[in-house]
Amino acid sequence: MKNRSIVVVGGGHAGVEAAFAVANLGIKAVLVTMDINAVGRMSCNPAIGGLGKGHLVKEIDALGGIMGRASDACGLQFKVLNKSKGRAVWSPRAQIDKHKYAIYIQKAFSSHKNISIIQDEAVDFSVDSGRISSVVLRKGGVLKTSALIVCSGTFLNGLIHIGNEKFSAGRFGERAVVGLSNVLVNKGFSVSRLKTGTPPRLLSSSIKWGGLPLSGGDENPVPFSILTERPFKPKNIPCHIVDTNPAVHKILSDNLQKSAMYSGSVGGVGPRYCPSIEDKIVRFGDRDKHQLFLEPEWLNSNQIYVNGFSTSMPKRVQKIALRSISGLKDVQLVRPGYAIEYDYFPSSQLKSTLETKMFDGLFFAGQMNGTSGYEEAAAQGLIAGANAGLKLLNREPLVLGRDQAYIGVLIDDLITKDINEPYRMFTSSAEYRLSLRADSAPIRLTERAHKLGLIQENQYALFKAYKRSVDDIIKYCKKTRVEVEGETLLLSDYIKRPKKYLINCSEGRKLLNDCLIDSAFTAETDIKYEGYVKIENSRVKNLRKMEDVVIPRLFDYSLLPNLSSESKEKLGRIRPETLGQASRVAGVRPADIGVLALFLKSFS
Repeated sequence: MKNRSIVVVGGGHAGVEAAFAVANLGIKAVLVTMDINAVGRMSCNPAIGGLGKGHLVKEIDALGGIMGRASDACGLQFKVLNKSKGRAVWSPRAQIDKHKYAIYIQKAFSSHKNISIIQDEAVDFSVDSGRISSVVLRKGGVLKTSALIVCSGTFLNGLIHIGNEKFSAGRFGERAVVGLSNVLVNKGFSVSRLKTGTPPRLLSSSIKWGGLPLSGGDENPVPFSILTERPFKPKNIPCHIVDTNPAVHKILSDNLQKSAMYSGSVGGVGPRYCPSIEDKIVRFGDRDKHQLFLEPEWLNSNQIYVNGFSTSMPKRVQKIALRSISGLKDVQLVRPGYAIEYDYFPSSQLKSTLETKMFDGLFFAGQMNGTSGYEEAAAQGLIAGANAGLKLLNREPLVLGRDQAYIGVLIDDLITKDINEPYRMFTSSAEYRLSLRADSAPIRLTERAHKLGLIQENQYALFKAYKRSVDDIIKYCKKTRVEVEGETLLLSDYIKRPKKYLINCSEGRKLLNDCLIDSAFTAETDIKYEGYVKIENSRVKNLRKMEDVVIPRLFDYSLLPNLSSESKEKLGRIRPETLGQASRVAGVRPADIGVLALFLKSFS
């Protein structure tokens, strides 16, 4: 008989969502963490969401995850980004009280009957007939388990760099996980190194706040979670804005070789999309300033996060450079910025369920898969936890397509592309983004989550009411006529016109007064995008045929003499699960996909 528990290693955002997904399926989740007090900790920026990332948080919530409702409960400021563009790429973001957030997560853990926490470190695991059977702990204990989900983040052989100084750590003040990487390598997994960084923290009382521009939240904020009570009236604590200047750039440029990244001390590759301040002055040498945001890390915090000033310069250089910025002339550092280098396991070694291809019951999630960010980690944790639990229950796995969710795009990119820098979710990564709006996440995903047992009945009831309201509004708009500039037309046709919305006509305003703003926004957007989505769905239907063609797990690509050598190497190494995945493997030519398709069809 199978063991009825699943072990999750790591208490970061991936581990948190993995444990909740397992527990929500009615299975015992055992979380192993080196520090119980660090569970749910926001180790870097004090924010959740943002461009592309906000979509992930909404999807996590629609699938029963905790990140959205925790953010709503602990938010200091809420804002929808990208509003100068179409609604499909509007992205919610929130400044968070990081102390309150960790407490919220830990309380949710302690009150869940299916979650237990062990303060220890996983150092090895056993495999019986190709399947995970137990986990070995540093203090000598052995946990029998049906599955193991590893979510060790930047802790795997983590190495912090501050100028020429370097020391072992998983993040500042917390020791690294040493040994688990070697265990995985010895069992046959490939490993490499990546780098990420964080800005310095400043003493709030040392900043001259007078005259610094404010950056506030939205007047009518939008929550992440469908479970959050409406009307939503959170705090709106402003951030402040400062700019670098030529003097700052000269200080950094003169000391460039003292940066860990430029001295050659760091071997891992950092993210291009989120460069350090050193990278910015080198790559954008024609710019005489860069905008920085001074963000409180918790309510009434005396510790300020300098968003946009990630660095691995020596502490002295960081201080001199910051003191050359208006408002920061006497600033004191609470903690210097630093770079952290860590092991990651190229995610081509995973299935679309995030189970490893090598061992049954072993799952990887989070930054160890080559991603960067709380939201990407949490999304993977949820999928890994759900699939570990569903496998134990002998139920169909939760696999999301690129046309179904940003989570689907994220995982498909991870398992088919060569990840040689920390991966971050962007709206531009989703080719079906018209259908994958943040507001439509419940409609896209909650029904499926309910069938799988991932969400509670109260959330499902709220979803059904929301979906019913959206449908009713659309029906009303498609049967109600309005008078506009001497002509009569359906309210739905009026909304489809450029820059026309429900609020612009009396019938629309009446409707808005009678329904929830969330439902009205989704219904109005569905109507506006209707024609474009139909075209998009037609493309999806044609491509779906290729997505559904399964490639045998041990398929021998050498059987195809007309396949290029590069395609044989790439496909043999990555081992895509479907023809659709194979078509997205970097370096595989369309002609080779045609050859493979014909071969598979002849043997189907």
